[in-house]
Order: sequence, then C-alpha cells, then structure tokens
Amino acid sequence: MAITAAQVNELRQKTGAGMMDCKNALTEANGDFEKAIELLRKKGAAVATKRAEKAVNEGLVLTKISEDKQTGVIAEVNCETDFVARSDDFINFANEVLNTVYFTKPVSVNDLLEKNPSLQGKLTDVTGKIGEKIQISRFVIETAPSGMLVDYIHLGSKLGVLVKFDNIDKGKNEFAEIGKDIAMQVAAMKPICVYREEVPKDIINKEMDIYKELARKEGKPEQILDKIAQGRLNKFYQENCLVEQAFIKDNTKTVGDLIKEYNSKQGTQVKVTLFRRFHLGDEKK
Repeated sequence: MAITAAQVNELRQKTGAGMMDCKNALTEANGDFEKAIELLRKKGAAVATKRAEKAVNEGLVLTKISEDKQTGVIAEVNCETDFVARSDDFINFANEVLNTVYFTKPVSVNDLLEKNPSLQGKLTDVTGKIGEKIQISRFVIETAPSGMLVDYIHLGSKLGVLVKFDNIDKGKNEFAEIGKDIAMQVAAMKPICVYREEVPKDIINKEMDIYKELARKEGKPEQILDKIAQGRLNKFYQENCLVEQAFIKDNTKTVGDLIKEYNSKQGTQVKVTLFRRFHLGDEKK
C-alpha cells in the first residue's frame, strides 16, 4: 500500500525517529502503526548491539538537589560524539535518567533499568534515533539528614561536583555561597579526599618511596631521608586534601580556614564530610 506523507509525519511525531526511518517502517508494516513502532524499537536494539563495543567518551554530567538540600544525585550519561551530547534528544534522555535516579533510588545502573523498564525502552529508542551508543555510566545518591548538599556543574556539563556538609540545621542560606565556592574548589583543584587521614595507605607508601629516592639522588644522607620525605608528604597533603588546599579565591587561606572562620562567626560546627567529583570519562581512564 502507498504510504502518505501525513502517515510518515504522524509516526515521526509519535516516535521522534527520522523521516526515512518512519517511511521504511510503515512500508514494511503495510501501514500498521503499532507494527511500525515495534520495527523502529527493534532498529534501536539493533543499533545498540552493533555499536556495543564503541567508545563513549562524550556526554553529560548532571546533578539534582532536593529543595531542603538534604538529598542529591550526580549522574553521568555518555555517548560517542560531542555533537550528539549537545542534541535535544540526548539532553532530554540524560535528564530523564537523572530524575528517575532521584525519585526511584536505585542501587546500581542495572537496578535502575530493572526498576524502570520504560527507561530501558527509551534508551533503546534514543539509541535507534541517534544512531550512537548511549550509556548510563554511573550515578551516586547522597543524603545529608543533619546538613546540606551543594552541587556545581562546570560550563559544558562535562564536570560536576556534589559536596556534603554536616552539622547545619539552620543558616543554610548563609552557608550556601561558601558551599558553592568549595564545590567550585573541588572542580578546579581535583582533591583526592577531604582530610589527610583519608588518603589510602598505598598512595602514601608510594609517595614516600618516590620522595626518598629523589632525596637519595640529590645526595642526602640515608639517615635523614625519612624526615625529608615526610616534609614533602606534607606538601602532597596540602595539594591533594581539600581542607588543606589553598582557597582558589584567596590563596592566603585554606579551605579549612574558610570553614573555621564561618564556624567562629556563627558559633557552629560545620564540617565537610565528603565530595563526589565526576569528570566525563574519568572512570574509563
């Protein structure tokens, strides 16, 4: 049977698929809309299978914080090219992923898709429409029942941060600006942890070995290598532990100083508990 332009347009409006894909699906389905939709879904699954091994190094990092600032989500959704990452279809899908994580509280990507089969269907659909591999790579849900969460998304949505602060029951609005500055600090300075006590032992041992070897090559006596290495390790802490880093807006003080000043002024005991920093593709490096 002849397929009309009106039929093609109607199917396109329903599915968002391309004109030629809609026309071909309707032709193959002899004008049966439901069958044509099923064919388009299968095309999406076929595209996903075909491109399963493709690298997905582009995409978006997104965050969502509850109105009371006590629940927050950070998520990364990937695609193959920056062109697709900037498309409305991909942006809408990524935001749907973020909202679904926020409202359904899954424990993993598999759990997310199992709990929300409609999202799996949309993943298949958008894959078929876009023609690239789309991947929900990771997400984290954080809660701060005795504090607040602050988020920051860097321009371009390729880098996002979620920071948790504890011991804030009042004055959240007053602390919001400082919290945002600290979230920006995490984005810009890439700390590995909040406090020096949290640095993994294997990293400390590796750094100490490097510093000792450097001092040895500089001709320093063997008996003072540990002391030299410890001094250099302190410098490592200052560069890599959030509260010891020089504040990006005023390098005469540390991030820890910033929080101490606030606590002193407000009579509070606010502390940074943790941060999540998602930089596009970090997990794959």
